[in-house]
Amino acid sequence: MRMYMAMLVTETNSFAPMPTGLGSFEEYGIYRGDASRRPEMNEGAAFMRLWHRRAKAAGVEAVEGLCACAQPAGRTLAPVWEGFKAEILDGIAQAGRLDMVLLLLHGAMMAVEQDDCEGDLLAAIRARVGPGVVIGAVLDPHCHLSPLMLDSADILIAMKEYPHTDGLERADELFDLCLRAAKGDIRPVMRDFDCRMITLYPTTDEPVKSFVADMKAAEGRDGILSVSLAHGFPWGDTPWTGTRMWVVADGDADKAASLARSFGERLYRQREALRSNVTSIDVALDRVQAAAKQPGRPAVLADVADNPGGGAPGDSTFILHRLLERGIGNAAIGCFWDLGAINICVNAGIGSHFDLRLGGKCGPASGDPVDLPVTVRNIRAGHTQIGLEGEPTPLGLSVWLEGPRGLHIVLISQRTQVFQPDAFTGLGIDLSGLDLIVVKSTQHFYAGFAPLAASIHYVSTPGAIAPEFSTIPYRTRRLDFWPRVADPLGLDA
Repeated sequence: MRMYMAMLVTETNSFAPMPTGLGSFEEYGIYRGDASRRPEMNEGAAFMRLWHRRAKAAGVEAVEGLCACAQPAGRTLAPVWEGFKAEILDGIAQAGRLDMVLLLLHGAMMAVEQDDCEGDLLAAIRARVGPGVVIGAVLDPHCHLSPLMLDSADILIAMKEYPHTDGLERADELFDLCLRAAKGDIRPVMRDFDCRMITLYPTTDEPVKSFVADMKAAEGRDGILSVSLAHGFPWGDTPWTGTRMWVVADGDADKAASLARSFGERLYRQREALRSNVTSIDVALDRVQAAAKQPGRPAVLADVADNPGGGAPGDSTFILHRLLERGIGNAAIGCFWDLGAINICVNAGIGSHFDLRLGGKCGPASGDPVDLPVTVRNIRAGHTQIGLEGEPTPLGLSVWLEGPRGLHIVLISQRTQVFQPDAFTGLGIDLSGLDLIVVKSTQHFYAGFAPLAASIHYVSTPGAIAPEFSTIPYRTRRLDFWPRVADPLGLDA
């Protein structure tokens, strides 16, 4: 047997102030058949290596193709998208006879004049390989599950956890099911259910934690092969944006549709318990200051509206302004994406002390720049943090600044969200003695910071991805969803 595998991943924020160009992908590496063998950090290496190992063990010849990833931002420029699509299709054509095509995709990639990149890609692959080749893909749960995606692939599986700590497990599962389908042992069929909801679903908390456990328990029983929840990406404006359940069953479309509806309606009936638990900056800071200090365990604030992992710039200053205005110190905040400020700090050198203008550069959602006295404590080229799959994630040329009252600020040159404490500690910041840590992240920080946190607070600001789902200015997505509409499915009656 013979398989082709590739990766093309980015998440598109329709309202982001900057497009996704070729440089956005080059920053994180574009690999052509050798991502699994390259020593430097790259997003898809762990997945490609896993599929190589599984293929070798199963006696399947594996052909590795394009592996490209970019940080979330605005729409991908059309020539970039069309070039990557053509490259994957050419790789498939050159691979010769195939039994399987395995892909790692996001599911919420949009290009200029293309709202459904993954659906378009899967349909083109299907047209190229014909009906007899099994096509499977692992998706981010923040995907837009379109009809074209469902029609074109045999098996789609979403990561179940948020934060996404189970990507390799899902890739392993995809290989198993696709191999069984290619051998004729199973006949996968997929059906979905539109929950007509838009919100966030942290799987670390109830009721979603138990919901995911029950999804897993349903798999492998009574012909059910896989159960997935598309959380949806609220800031991608497509006709399919929102929450959907889908089920892969063995040859029984009715069974897949029934279970998808059952899970979907269960989630829908729990929707009031799923409202975002975000609060204002001052309410969160009041709670932190009122709480008894726990030595070695700082409070953690998540700046969810300036999360680069959702397409925000990463230079919002709203929380930094309030920390300074309230005289709050003995804290760390990061990571700010401010190339100009980094250049100034690098030119000044470690140990220099001066007034710096920081942040607030990319647009109204970034707030106003902050002027403050700083001391450059450290500069590190090639700074990294551990990512979701345990692989190092690049932060680029990075700077540790110390501001008034022991306020520690991290600047990075490669825009990304905070995943792990080593984003701070790798520059020399001792987090154990702090009272407060502010991270520019929505939920992916949780696995790394929860063990050291006295408390965790999710904070909304006027940033680029503020979790105000009722007021997102959709133009394409219909507005008949909860929480904008109280009971869009009409089940309460």
